[in-house]
Amino acid sequence: MTAQPTLHTDRLTLRPFTLDDAADLQRLAGEKEIAATTMTIPHPYPDGAAEEWIAKDQPRFEEGKVANFAVTLRESGELIGAIGLSIKREHSHAEMGYWIGKPYWNQGYATESTQALLRYGFDALGLNRIFAHHMTKNPPSGRVMQKIGMTYEGTLPQHVRKGDRFEDLALYGITRSQYDALRTETFPLTPSPPGRGPG
Repeated sequence: MTAQPTLHTDRLTLRPFTLDDAADLQRLAGEKEIAATTMTIPHPYPDGAAEEWIAKDQPRFEEGKVANFAVTLRESGELIGAIGLSIKREHSHAEMGYWIGKPYWNQGYATESTQALLRYGFDALGLNRIFAHHMTKNPPSGRVMQKIGMTYEGTLPQHVRKGDRFEDLALYGITRSQYDALRTETFPLTPSPPGRGPG
């Protein structure tokens, strides 16, 4: 069995989820503001869904399909969000997704955790490209992508349905060569002062 690693930043620990996280995961992800700007999180968040999602994590990591991490405060161990990669090994790329619980917005935690995940994806997993998207009604998420060196690649009009609305998606990406160029100059990037939203 391949063990999923734990990643550290100045303020955060990114570690595998455990079933002990289920109650906090349901509470944080259950906020309507989180569900409104993510594709896979329902509102209200049903009982048992967190346990079911966590139970699938390790097998999917072993299959090389995903690498999901609990975002926790390094000093207290408190769960504040989630971040992960959906991996396509045949293309050597992955889609990054993340959310930070509403009580922890505006503190730069999304920027700090996504920087760590980029490093893990390129250095540990050997990926060639990492990309992400956000609904255009959620510009703070796009600012996070910009802060970590991702490039805006275009907008997909009315690409997904969330509830009874079709939403536009803004796409960002970064290749290994772009990442290496940034790292040799200034990476890891110094986070900008966080704006409104998840930071």
